[in-house]
Amino acid sequence: MPNGQWYPPEWPDRIRALAAGELVPAVPKRAATVMLLRDGAEGPAVHMLRRRTSMAFAGGAYAYPGGGVDPRDDRPVGWAGPSLDTWAARLGTDDTAVAQAVVCAAVRETFEEAGVLLAGPTEDTVVGDTTGDDWEADRQALVDRDLSFAQFLERRSLVLRSDLLGAWARWITPEFEQRRYDTWFFVAALPEGQRTRDVSTEADRTAWIRPAEAIAGYDKGELLMMPPTVATLRALEPYATVAGTLAAAAAQSLDPVLARARLEGGEVVLSWPGHEEFTKHVPQGGPR
Repeated sequence: MPNGQWYPPEWPDRIRALAAGELVPAVPKRAATVMLLRDGAEGPAVHMLRRRTSMAFAGGAYAYPGGGVDPRDDRPVGWAGPSLDTWAARLGTDDTAVAQAVVCAAVRETFEEAGVLLAGPTEDTVVGDTTGDDWEADRQALVDRDLSFAQFLERRSLVLRSDLLGAWARWITPEFEQRRYDTWFFVAALPEGQRTRDVSTEADRTAWIRPAEAIAGYDKGELLMMPPTVATLRALEPYATVAGTLAAAAAQSLDPVLARARLEGGEVVLSWPGHEEFTKHVPQGGPR
């Protein structure tokens, strides 16, 4: 039985065009995604969204809240947790503005897509509830880009709690994909008193699911996912508590994973270094 690995049907043609020098790779846009976790009787569960089936890219695939960096995400904000220099070193950049923008995008996108806010009035507190009409109005203003995240935090006298995030992985969309992202994956615990909400316009379903359960659905072909999602779920599986997962974040490699493709005769071979399970052979006539 085939698993639920998703990849665009146009990739083989684009790979051949790239090999022939007929395709110029797009520059990847920086992005961030957050694996929100909560403890359960059978172990931690992660919050996932199913992308609307009508979406041009990865429609129907399960993913985590996240999205691209907003040009305003590097504006000064109230900050708690590791310094920007520390974050820059962890994220693999020598630019603290880039580090802030990526972390800010992680927190902002989590609020936009799940209604969960990793920020608080002080450096050791976190907002307890984000469900009122006023919060929803601000969330929508962020989604519509009528409000920058810096303006939002300043308006509410909040500081961004970067210490609640743990950087977990980094994946870059392949050169042969036209919509490219350089994405940092983070882990975070669902703050006490907050709850996720089904508010993302890009998702038609949300779920709290144990990593092992999600992987089982993928292996059976019941849940559609992209390789980065599957790989991060497998990496979460061994941990029995959210605290244990967060403690393990510092040891995770952030070396970027970038898919490779080669032509062998009339066949396209797709591979993700370090993740052999995703290797795919696509004959001239189409996928198999």
